[in-house]
Amino acid sequence: LSEVQARLERGKTRKDRSALEDEVRKILSPRWCKRVITWNLTGDSAGEFRLAFAIDEIALKVLEDEQFGKRILFTDRNEWPVARVVSAYRSQSQVEADFRQMKDPSVVSFSPMFHWTDQKIRVHVFYCVLALAVARLMVREAKQAGLSISVPELLDSLAGIQETVLLYKGERGRPRARRMLSEIDPTQRKLYDLFGLDAYAPKR
Repeated sequence: LSEVQARLERGKTRKDRSALEDEVRKILSPRWCKRVITWNLTGDSAGEFRLAFAIDEIALKVLEDEQFGKRILFTDRNEWPVARVVSAYRSQSQVEADFRQMKDPSVVSFSPMFHWTDQKIRVHVFYCVLALAVARLMVREAKQAGLSISVPELLDSLAGIQETVLLYKGERGRPRARRMLSEIDPTQRKLYDLFGLDAYAPKR
């Protein structure tokens, strides 16, 4: 709605009133939106249309009392404390993210596997799961160090830490090479220090 509002204020629309109203109704089509968001479209022509909208706090409170905050969890882990049950339930999004990560064809990829025998397929599955487990452990280490980051973000940041080789003319015309790290951002610096990458960095 904010985008539609800004577009109308700039006069950047060719839609008539009916088309704009349909656009707003489509935006508010997700469940509950129409109950808590009020809106009004004013103006008579494309350059004059203006959209105003607001959240109806009373309707929102009624909706919260009726629908929100009610969820029952069933578990056979009777020995777990309540906090652990809730934490395990909320972590399902991380599991789903891991499955999506394993579909990434470039990193921690389950497919394409290019294997046909059962033995090789089992080995392939093993090292895919192992790689994901290592990435997850690294994410946990980063979180404990105060850096909240996902597996794709972690891998992208680490991939951005690169080594540069500078070639220049030395004494007596002999070429010399100096190895150095490329410029890194604050997140990469934290990961660099956290995982002790200095041990693998070029020394000269």
